[in-house]
Amino acid sequence: MTKAFVFGKFMPFHKGHEAMIHFALSHCDVLTVLICCSTQERLSAGLRKSWLDSTFHDNPRITIHTYVYDETLLPNTSETSAAVSEVWAAAFKQLVPDHQLVVTSEPYGELVAGFMGITHIPFNPERNLFPVSATQVRTDLPAAWAFLPDAVKSSLATKVVLLGTESTGKTTLTEKLSRHFNASAVMEAGRDIVADSNDFGISDLYLIAATHAARIRQMETGSSPLIIIDTDIHITLSYGEYAFGKTLDIDPVIYQANQADLYLYLNNDVPYFQDGTRLSEAERNLLDLSHRRILDSRRIPYEEITGNWEERFEKSVQLIEALLQRKMAAYW
Repeated sequence: MTKAFVFGKFMPFHKGHEAMIHFALSHCDVLTVLICCSTQERLSAGLRKSWLDSTFHDNPRITIHTYVYDETLLPNTSETSAAVSEVWAAAFKQLVPDHQLVVTSEPYGELVAGFMGITHIPFNPERNLFPVSATQVRTDLPAAWAFLPDAVKSSLATKVVLLGTESTGKTTLTEKLSRHFNASAVMEAGRDIVADSNDFGISDLYLIAATHAARIRQMETGSSPLIIIDTDIHITLSYGEYAFGKTLDIDPVIYQANQADLYLYLNNDVPYFQDGTRLSEAERNLLDLSHRRILDSRRIPYEEITGNWEERFEKSVQLIEALLQRKMAAYW
């Protein structure tokens, strides 16, 4: 039986890594994937492993392990160095002592194999099949987004939800922000399912909740790492309590899909526009209070967005830009 292994940080895992693993499988009977995680790195070993587990869950020939190491004992570098390769080769001998092959896309692969006394098989060292690196992903996530497997996209996607009562500009602002950031947009499912805010039932609310969650999940692996969402499950819950005095029994999976990184609440301090399908102005203001009660009861922190239409847009852009910077800093 031929045993091979591949190793890397997978920070993050991308389609070049995925192709290398498939290539390695074509040269062996069983394959071990070693995820090497420094104790100094922010990105958790568990998250990295979940990406590969999800991608290769149906392949019994692959075994995935995390190897958490101390940088004072093992160098954290990708340089091609005989000294570095010798140290890592010694570690790999302990981790995979009976493997005959190692597959890499790096020049140091030959050095590691030599110190281990095994064979190195290079995979696309020119990197022209998948012109991407983990460094490029960390530097410019939107530009590298297409090179990420779905499991990675789902966990790295940033969700921003726009909340508020009727006639506060949520849909217009969702569209404007998505254009500004070249982001994906999830439009409110309620407007497609319920034509008139004065005429709907409990069953409609459950359908809205399921439909909206499905739209969000679809966009998690869409064309952009940023998703702007027009309303969410909290608004649906609020309609249930406001209109029927009932607390909806929402599937945790639906609620999880709605969890966001940033909640923007549009204040009702703008002129009210009645299009013939909305609540009266007095009722929409009562609904605003209901929305806020739901958010407070669920301990959802939100940023209040006030002022005229342009001020709302500018404030939202500032908050989203700050969020994206914080999130990337937290990962890398």
